[in-house]
Amino acid sequence: MSKLGSAPLSRRSARRWRHRYVKWPMVVFCALAIAWMVIPMYARGEYLFAMLTLILAGAWLAIFANAGAYAWRYVYPGLAGVGLFVLFPLACTIGIAFTNYGSVHQLTFDRAQSVLLERQLQSGKSYGFSLYGQDDAWRLALTDDVNGGLWVSPVFTADDGRERTLVMQASDAPPAGARGTLRAVTRHRQALGRLTLQLPDGARLRISSLRQFSSLRPLYVLGERDSLTDSHSGKEYRPNPATGFYQAVNAEGRFVDGQLSPGYTVPVGWKNFMRVVQDQGIQKPFLAIFVWTIVFSLLTVVLTVAIGMVLACVVQWEALRGRALYRLLLILPYAVPSFISILIFKGLFNQSFGEINLMLNALFGIRPSWFQAPLLARLMLVVVNAWLGYPYMMILCMGLLKSIPDDLYEASAMDGAGPLQNFFGITLPLLIKPLTPLIIASFAFNFNNFVLIQLLTNGGPDRIGTTTPAGYTDLLVSYTYRIAFEGGGGQDFGLAAAIATIIFLLVGGLAILNLKATRLTFD
Repeated sequence: MSKLGSAPLSRRSARRWRHRYVKWPMVVFCALAIAWMVIPMYARGEYLFAMLTLILAGAWLAIFANAGAYAWRYVYPGLAGVGLFVLFPLACTIGIAFTNYGSVHQLTFDRAQSVLLERQLQSGKSYGFSLYGQDDAWRLALTDDVNGGLWVSPVFTADDGRERTLVMQASDAPPAGARGTLRAVTRHRQALGRLTLQLPDGARLRISSLRQFSSLRPLYVLGERDSLTDSHSGKEYRPNPATGFYQAVNAEGRFVDGQLSPGYTVPVGWKNFMRVVQDQGIQKPFLAIFVWTIVFSLLTVVLTVAIGMVLACVVQWEALRGRALYRLLLILPYAVPSFISILIFKGLFNQSFGEINLMLNALFGIRPSWFQAPLLARLMLVVVNAWLGYPYMMILCMGLLKSIPDDLYEASAMDGAGPLQNFFGITLPLLIKPLTPLIIASFAFNFNNFVLIQLLTNGGPDRIGTTTPAGYTDLLVSYTYRIAFEGGGGQDFGLAAAIATIIFLLVGGLAILNLKATRLTFD
């Protein structure tokens, strides 16, 4: 009895020992590691990343430290991936949609203010300088070309990354060592920018060009209520929360023309969404592109399903000789990377040297402008996308055809039905039901088919009279990309995020339809 009772007791003791001396020290170590990651993020102002890291890492630590949450250990990696790669970018995109974030409004208010306060104005005479030394040990020599004079700095290291003040001493001769070339000055430009030179008379100098140090003073002086005063002109600037800029004010304190860059990010509410509705330069192309996106997706799905289904029936026809070879040749477009196929088609449709136009010119004497005419450009997109998409549908239909009982075709043959009657009466009804979820998924994919548009037409030909860059072959996703990165008046990430949010709602609706169709199919 003592031997039988001692075994469970020893196992409990070992478990208790691991719990006390192994598990909890590891928990404490992981908690310290999480704090080591989060605190620097928070100190640099990356609050969202710090919060996300704290939540995900803290939840992971709580789950793996709690024995009662054992089942969650298998679910949590997937949930964390969804949160990190889906929900977090989505939340950031929606958040940006309610701001004026763009190429001139990328900074926070504090950062934009600090950038403006760092600007300096030359307020005194300039001195030429030369570098002497080698490797990382250098000495500076200042010269006054007007009144004469030479001052030499102590030895300093050029790449230590610290702000420092060097006290200059008068000298009769330049320092020993080789004089640095302009290339050396350019290479150490950032390090020289962190130096402040103090002359014997108390003057303080900063680098103003690749060959001169000058006496500088701040261009803007911080005043009450975060106002900035131009030390040269005396003009006062105040932050304008409506525009996200420091803007000039008059004697009455009202905003007038004149603003300082860079701007800063401010909330704008529903302004970006209202621009899509109210701005005619955005509304018209948006509605036209939205309709074209739906038409393009529908045409692509219909053509790929029709071509794929017909070809699947043909290559499954037992009387056809060489079926394996035909099947291989028809599947080859699916094996070639799509971007290679798109670039090949771009060359084939070239108006002057493309093989398609050369053939049309030889047969009919015409050379269509595939990339300049809106209708032809859209037709080209549909043709190329159908070529890229039919092999996938053909493979699906080939597998589904195997599940149709042969008895149905035998009974149909006894009734005198022909191939077309068999296709429309048996094959199509039995294939379209299991294909419905995949058709909806294919529609959603082509709704956001950015690669095809970007590589083949880049959205062109362009529309005239629009506020934002837009083309006749743009889909909503490529239109959003062009607003975000190709805007003539600056990149408008806020408007692009608003349109991306609208696209998300549309595609989300398609996903719900897909789920319902799947449920109806397999219930």
